[in-house]
Amino acid sequence: MTLHHSALHPPRPAGGRDRVRGNDYRVLRRPDPFTPTLRVSVVVPAYGGQDKLDLVLAALARQTYPDELVEVIVVDNGSTPPLRLPEERPRDTRLIVCETPGRASARNAGLAEAGGDVIHWLDSDVLLTPGAIEAHMRWHHAAPYCVVTGYIRFTDAPVPAALPDDLERAFEPAEPHGWIVDLVERTGGLTDNPQRPFSLHVGGATSVGARLVEAAGPMDEDLILGQDTELGYRLAQAGAVFVPEPAARAYHLGPTMRMRDKQPIDRVSHAFVADRIPAYRWLRSHPGRQWKVPYVAAVVDGTAGYENVRAAVDALLAGTVPDVEVVVVGPWDTLDRPLRDRRAPLRDPALDLVLVHGHYLHEGRVRLATAPDVDPAVPYVLRLPPGWVPGEDSLARLLDLCREQGYGLVNVLLHESPDGVLAARLERVAAFARARVVLRPGEDLDDAVDDVSGVTWVEGETYGFGTEPADIPGRRSAHRARVEARAEAERLAKEAERLRAQVTKWREEAARWRKSTVELRREVGTLRRRLAAANRAQQGLRVLVATTVRRALGRGSRGRPGAPPEAGDTLP
Repeated sequence: MTLHHSALHPPRPAGGRDRVRGNDYRVLRRPDPFTPTLRVSVVVPAYGGQDKLDLVLAALARQTYPDELVEVIVVDNGSTPPLRLPEERPRDTRLIVCETPGRASARNAGLAEAGGDVIHWLDSDVLLTPGAIEAHMRWHHAAPYCVVTGYIRFTDAPVPAALPDDLERAFEPAEPHGWIVDLVERTGGLTDNPQRPFSLHVGGATSVGARLVEAAGPMDEDLILGQDTELGYRLAQAGAVFVPEPAARAYHLGPTMRMRDKQPIDRVSHAFVADRIPAYRWLRSHPGRQWKVPYVAAVVDGTAGYENVRAAVDALLAGTVPDVEVVVVGPWDTLDRPLRDRRAPLRDPALDLVLVHGHYLHEGRVRLATAPDVDPAVPYVLRLPPGWVPGEDSLARLLDLCREQGYGLVNVLLHESPDGVLAARLERVAAFARARVVLRPGEDLDDAVDDVSGVTWVEGETYGFGTEPADIPGRRSAHRARVEARAEAERLAKEAERLRAQVTKWREEAARWRKSTVELRREVGTLRRRLAAANRAQQGLRVLVATTVRRALGRGSRGRPGAPPEAGDTLP
């Protein structure tokens, strides 16, 4: 299904610049009439394929966007023979060489040379239609934090010797970039799903505000695959709005590597991006793993006293969100020597600080920091005031609320008095980054966050926060759960063993019954045979007796009636 530009981006009334809430870029007013002022740097990494590169540069030379506002940087990534620039190309086109293999390295080399307000990634086998760059740049003139991706179609047509005047007639029918079309359609043009629009960032034909790239950083050259998506995630963390633009059409000469080998590619990329993209929760199914970029960073004041700090940190570590880093903030650089070297350790004024430092120095999920700085790639930050302890499920419930409602800030009311309000804060880093981009002079940052993402308040007691340092429900509950689980496992193992023994006993008993039944049947058969023989013998005896009686009666009738037989008479 092809999305029409008017349906995906309905017209908006003219007016001042609006703030984008979530990823609903539809509020942005693209200038009309359009007077371009921004310069775009098109970065084209290439490895071989001179015939395709010639067509790509010819297509760039025919763009409707002003030629004086376009620079093209072709990066030869070690081609043999070396690449060259053809005659038909934009007038500001240069060729540089990057010997480090890999598309990420080549793109970073081109990025280092770029001087435009906008960076336009373009593969060396993608032909832009004449109005593609202009369609991209209209969005960048509307807001400096846009990431715009065009619609690529994949053609199996033979590579022509020269660029056709009509790309559509030359390359259709062609196959759409199916997963992008599906993602856009399922999410209302990416406006219904503010959690993962960064997946739209693909290197084939995507443009990015240069200031966004500067804030997010270059491509990760340590990744084997998945560099585009990983950079897209960091752009989202820097406050980007992701825009699919159907009017920015292009043709890819042949299929992509992913289209040919999707499963093997996913197998490789997933092994590495899981460490770097916390938003891909399904790749982090292991309950006890630690990752390069944690899902949540909790900031705790390390100077609040050993017992208080330990209660808060241990509760966070024992909670139902294991993908967490605890940043304990304190003047750790002032601890110039270990406690064991001190002559009077119990009278040391920095004793509590020393204890906190020593207690968590080797805990992998705790980072001892001198400032409350957090990796900008971490999606969420919990800021916890001293003396307050979260419950076992406190963090998980706050995260659920933040994700489901799309909030940029959840304030947790812990204590209210005439002196003011004490609160914990769960901040979504991407929302705060966007708010800083659009912040007006003198405006409170939280108000800007409310505009771009939303802010809410909840009761700390309702979400399980307490003040007792010794009350560590997370650790106690987790320990109790582990003890109960082990006990249940042992009970089930014993029960299984008992049942196995019972089954063995029943089998032996059944065997004995089967054997007894066979023997009984034999005995019954023998008795039946004996009884039959006895019956036959009895019947024969009866016949004999009857015969004898008849004979005896016959002889008596020839003498005197009733006279006994004579001495010579015998029974036959």
